[in-house]
Amino acid sequence: MSLLFSALSLSFITSLATTPLVIWVFKKNNWLEDPNQENRPNVTHTKPIPRGGGISCFLAIFITSLVLLSPDPQLKAILVAALLTLIVGLFDDLHNLSPYLRLITNALAAIIIIQAGIKINFVTNPFGGIINLDFYWGPINIASLVSLIWILWLMNVVGWSAGIAGQLPGFIAITSLIIGLLSLKFIQDITQWPVTILAGGVAGAYLGFLPFNFHPQKIMPGYSGKSLAGLFIAVLAILSGAKLATVILTLGLPMIDGIWAIIRRLSKGKMPIWGDAQHLHHLLLKAGVPQPLISVIYWTFSAGLGAIVLQLNSRQKIWAFLMVGVIFIFLILMLKKIIRKNQSDFSA
Repeated sequence: MSLLFSALSLSFITSLATTPLVIWVFKKNNWLEDPNQENRPNVTHTKPIPRGGGISCFLAIFITSLVLLSPDPQLKAILVAALLTLIVGLFDDLHNLSPYLRLITNALAAIIIIQAGIKINFVTNPFGGIINLDFYWGPINIASLVSLIWILWLMNVVGWSAGIAGQLPGFIAITSLIIGLLSLKFIQDITQWPVTILAGGVAGAYLGFLPFNFHPQKIMPGYSGKSLAGLFIAVLAILSGAKLATVILTLGLPMIDGIWAIIRRLSKGKMPIWGDAQHLHHLLLKAGVPQPLISVIYWTFSAGLGAIVLQLNSRQKIWAFLMVGVIFIFLILMLKKIIRKNQSDFSA
């Protein structure tokens, strides 16, 4: 527990101290996102605000890693991939890059990690045993392919659920803490110590960023902060022993919201990487739910599901995820009904 607390504390203090500096630099250079000049449907803020939250989060995780972890090849690959993600994210925060270019650079970051040997070599079979993925199908290594898809999925789906002030740093910190607590169950295995430290570092970084991002926000995570969060959560899930189901369930709302977004966009003939304003948090906002409460709803779901997932076996996690899916569908139908009613009342 001391490993987790030390990493969390150092990262939290670093993020808390550097975020105001990032805000100052962005404001001084007028690097602000003005909602009145944005032509994107998913914008929810109402005044010019800087993006670029990935800077302070990266610095917090980077410094914590240098102080508390040995610089082995895997850690170096993770930090190089994170630095690439940060740089591309900052370019997007300032210039709104093409989603296709972002996806390509996401893949490059994932390949850097996979080449260092950080792969999903197996997954737990919910009906017993494990499923080996470390084999070749022609020239393709299945473990590498699954790992690439996993990292790309997390780097994007996390960002899709980051439209409300305070929403993302809260559920990312909770998910990281759940992974850290899970690693403590195997603390006798020294290979889990780096997982505990890195999980604490990620949790502390986003907790330190949270006070500045919570409504009324002074800075947004931006693509730099969102994609960086997804990258680290994906890597932590792999390093902790392919605990994919743990992350999938803890991030149940963003995961199902992401699946729904893909289905919705493809049904309309759009590529899934192009954003819209139909995510769960957008519908909650349209239904009149205040922004702070929306964030708290996401945090509560993540914390509740995270606490539950620590007690479940693989088969039970599947049933729990399906239950979250049912709750999600109920919420969507209820919110759409409320929105239609509000619109008809307004028209009348």
